[in-house]
Amino acid sequence: MLVVQKYGGSSVANAELIRNVSRRIARRVAAGDRVVAVVSAMGDTTDDLLALAQSITDEPNPRELDMLVATGEQVSCALVAMALQAIGVDAVSLTGQQAGIFTGSQQHQAGRVSRVEGDRVRQELEAGRTPVVAGFQGITEDFEIVTLGRGASDLTGIVLAIALGADRYENCKDVTGIYTTDPRIEPLARQLKDITYEEMLELATQGSQVMHNRAVELASVYNLPIMVTSSMVDAPGTLIHGGTELEERNRVRAIAHDTDVAKVTVRQVPDRPGIAAHIFEPLAEAGISVDTIVQNASDHNLTDLTFTIGRKDLKRTEALMPSICQSVGAGSYVANGELGKVSIVGVGIQTAHGYAARMFRTLYDAGINIELITTSEIRLTCIIEAAKVHDAVRALHAAFELEKAE
Repeated sequence: MLVVQKYGGSSVANAELIRNVSRRIARRVAAGDRVVAVVSAMGDTTDDLLALAQSITDEPNPRELDMLVATGEQVSCALVAMALQAIGVDAVSLTGQQAGIFTGSQQHQAGRVSRVEGDRVRQELEAGRTPVVAGFQGITEDFEIVTLGRGASDLTGIVLAIALGADRYENCKDVTGIYTTDPRIEPLARQLKDITYEEMLELATQGSQVMHNRAVELASVYNLPIMVTSSMVDAPGTLIHGGTELEERNRVRAIAHDTDVAKVTVRQVPDRPGIAAHIFEPLAEAGISVDTIVQNASDHNLTDLTFTIGRKDLKRTEALMPSICQSVGAGSYVANGELGKVSIVGVGIQTAHGYAARMFRTLYDAGINIELITTSEIRLTCIIEAAKVHDAVRALHAAFELEKAE
């Protein structure tokens, strides 16, 4: 069996953990599996490198920033390869470039994989070696290093697994699987045996740190099974798959949360065609991703338009807002950078009765005000005060009785 495994930063945070990872890989190789390992930077290395760049300049050049932070994964893959060699496993470390991961443009810190030329990795496997690949990075046609976004070592692993025709992708973490919510917030959180791609994609998009959302999306397109399991202990994990249901289950499977939300409201916007484009095009050109958008009903041909962004983008957004307001003839804007969101996720909850009402009543009973509400077919999300997010998670987990076995 050909398996691509990814080990996150907490799994390779120090020398002893790296030796532990190498022993786990060695056991799989000894059992007859062919393994490609993808590794993240050690522990908080990426954060430390970003802080170092900020100590040099408030606005680091994006190209140089990618050159800097890509080194974290290169350190990890070299050390894991050394650890494997030390216990008798023939291994080789590869950068993103050497593994043949190409990105389509020079959009630094948010590269998109355009293709994978997996010949080098295949050659190493055929020679009996175990490739250890640096995650989180690719290269453009002009041989510029581009990183794929925070947490995107999963994306590296998934695209390699697809390109190599792997039987399974394994996300090896410091937890044993996917839980009904973050067990650090709610101790009664329960590990799930399995979850669908659609549910996992919603959880990842709404703040769950278990999987990268683009990685889940790609796996669903190619029907690649994902096993989320522990890198520390031997325990059953959680399978992410495309399983079908004869009938919608009509139940909440898990709760996601995110405390990194900012809200911007543009006041007294003229209600005429093209206004929304004039507001959001400058943000898109600046590389600012907009999440929720809500427009109030028009009053005297004027309306308020509200949107949410990541808190890290608020400073750049506020720098653009005066010129945007002037260009569309809006009265003013206001911003709030202290928000978060909480989401309930499960196939069928949008078409079933009572889920929205129970969510809203639970938050009301907990004294939590709802700023905005967004929905999808399998998700309900409330934007709330960031300081109340953890209280909301615990209250909703209890209200939907997620601690009980399915």
